[in-house]
Amino acid sequence: MSRAALLVLADGRFPAGGHAHSGGAEQAVRAGRIRNAEDLAEFCRGRLHTTGLTSAALAAAAAHGHDPLALDEAADARTPSPALRSVSRRLGRQLMRAARATWPGPGLAALAAARPRGAHQPVVLGLTARSAGLGPQDAAHCIAYETVGGPATAVVRLLSLDPFEATAVLARLAPELDRIAEQAAVAAHGGIDALPAASAPLLDITAEAHAARPVRLFAS
Repeated sequence: MSRAALLVLADGRFPAGGHAHSGGAEQAVRAGRIRNAEDLAEFCRGRLHTTGLTSAALAAAAAHGHDPLALDEAADARTPSPALRSVSRRLGRQLMRAARATWPGPGLAALAAARPRGAHQPVVLGLTARSAGLGPQDAAHCIAYETVGGPATAVVRLLSLDPFEATAVLARLAPELDRIAEQAAVAAHGGIDALPAASAPLLDITAEAHAARPVRLFAS
């Protein structure tokens, strides 16, 4: 198992398109729910334990070897917001391009052929991790970190938040990231029906509002 591959996959510079998304942070800033580092920490924690856990488990299940098409349907059922479903598939399509250039494999090729408009991003990430020789918990860690890293990076731009403060937020969340990744990996061993379906209705509502805005800094 290559720790270097894990670093490459989790790196924000990996060309998977995540830099253009705030994970709901932009709309939360507009609504006044994120004003400082403390608010950012609470936003990230809430996202991690809901949609983050769900996505991490989907990725872990794909890395474990469960049917990616069935997982894609499971991801669709766990994403009630049409805007977020569209974002997830768009990110999945971009990640698929990067993954097949970096760690090509038959699993990725088969999913790309079956879902030419894009599979859900967590499922693609799990298959990417598997193709790179990584395990379910590695895939879950990537998703868990992305769940909080995206909003933290976005808020630095949106609020001119001190990047040292944003990084400190991520560092303090590290033990929770580990627990979520472990929980997701354990669930993945139980099969698709055992995967969590935690949700954050406010994120769904604000995603729809954000998608309707004519002017925005981030795509989501």
